[in-house]
Amino acid sequence: MKLGREITDDGRFTRQPNRFTELIGTTEPGRYQLYVSYACPWAHRSLIVRRLTGLEEVIGVTAVDPIRDEKGWRFDGTDPVTGASYLSELYLSSDPDYTGRYTVPCVWDRIEERLVTNDYPQITLTLETLFRPLHREGAPDLYPEPLRPAIDELNQRIYRGLNNAVYEAGFARDQRAYEDAAGRVFATLDELEARLSGSRFLHGDEITESDIRLYPTLARFDSVYYGHFKCSLRRLTDYPALWAYARDLYQRPAFRETTDFDQIKRHYYITQTNVNPSRIVPVGPVLDWEAPHGRG
Repeated sequence: MKLGREITDDGRFTRQPNRFTELIGTTEPGRYQLYVSYACPWAHRSLIVRRLTGLEEVIGVTAVDPIRDEKGWRFDGTDPVTGASYLSELYLSSDPDYTGRYTVPCVWDRIEERLVTNDYPQITLTLETLFRPLHREGAPDLYPEPLRPAIDELNQRIYRGLNNAVYEAGFARDQRAYEDAAGRVFATLDELEARLSGSRFLHGDEITESDIRLYPTLARFDSVYYGHFKCSLRRLTDYPALWAYARDLYQRPAFRETTDFDQIKRHYYITQTNVNPSRIVPVGPVLDWEAPHGRG
């Protein structure tokens, strides 16, 4: 993974801004194609929401190969929608002057033949709100209007203290930068452990957008972030409430069927040679995600 300008002079990782941030404007079935990697936590969110809300027949999905090379994410053969071999082709056909990393998730407009958005926080919100009339009967309201201020506030804390902080720790090139990021990771996990000790989900008894944003990081924590990104003060399994909560989510089809531990491990350990030059994928850890969670 070439980080380039995302590493500052003081050794800190600063994530690049999203280039395509247009809001999807219509719910026309079949118009949009979602591009994802099963290894990527940001893309994982959109897969969970698409499955939970029953939008599988409304929005198509193309998954890239988990092993990214110097050309970026590649397709297994060619993309059936665009005929492209690499995700970069979609970016460059939409903006020939684009020079950043080619990221997932992103959404392609099949009619206008261009990328509409790679704004991963907005993609799930759009699926939850704009597309709500097309949700399956009985689908959960993941972004209920009365809770939106609380959801938005907690989402920002989770992003700064955990979702992005694990990357800041893993890609840090300065001891102080690493310790600052790792400190935020475990302070946030401690806060969430306390919160989930008294609540089944982050905002009560129903799953919301906040749970969607937290789960992909937890699913990767012991397998990748603990060792690969040096977030090794404690494991997820050392947090009784968080570990049970993560299993509670995993044991639901929308979470289990979109969680591919093999792709996750191979992507991080093989692709990120700046962190793991040997490209050796470690064995383990042995985790029983199917163990009873006791949160019913």
